[in-house]
Amino acid sequence: MATDHIRYDVLASEAMRGVVKKVLTDAAAHGLPGEHHFFITFLSKGEGVKLSSRLLAQYPEEMTIILQHQFWDLTVLEDRFEVGLSFGGIPERLVVPFSAIKSFLDPSVKFGLQFETADVDEVAGENLPAAPAPSAVAMPTPAVEPTETAEEPSPPNQGGAEVVRLDRFRKK
Repeated sequence: MATDHIRYDVLASEAMRGVVKKVLTDAAAHGLPGEHHFFITFLSKGEGVKLSSRLLAQYPEEMTIILQHQFWDLTVLEDRFEVGLSFGGIPERLVVPFSAIKSFLDPSVKFGLQFETADVDEVAGENLPAAPAPSAVAMPTPAVEPTETAEEPSPPNQGGAEVVRLDRFRKK
């Protein structure tokens, strides 16, 4: 197989992270439209992630947050987003670089994006061998770590979801 000097996998990952950035920017400016809400899973110890030591102890590897009813001060910057959430009645401010995101899901429309762990490291600047291409996901239900919201959303219907990998369309 020929060497991919262009690194399409990294370009695709950056483009998909751009979708996350655009959606969060719109939500910060106008709120969440309709029934839209987001499950965002990220690496707790990813470069640039800022969590309280309490949350880091509770979620040492990765954490899933839900942006639906009770969040505040959503701010989207070039390389990260910041948001206020309450955990066990204690308000927290989280800082999450886009490079630390493992998955982004909007169960209201069965849309999701999933990033490989190696891909997360690559985008964060580590020099790794060719990473598998990121995946577009037809909404599989994530294993959601418990977080606090005004009302917990019911998990989306799990019937018939299919993971579509971009490398399915590559010539082999």
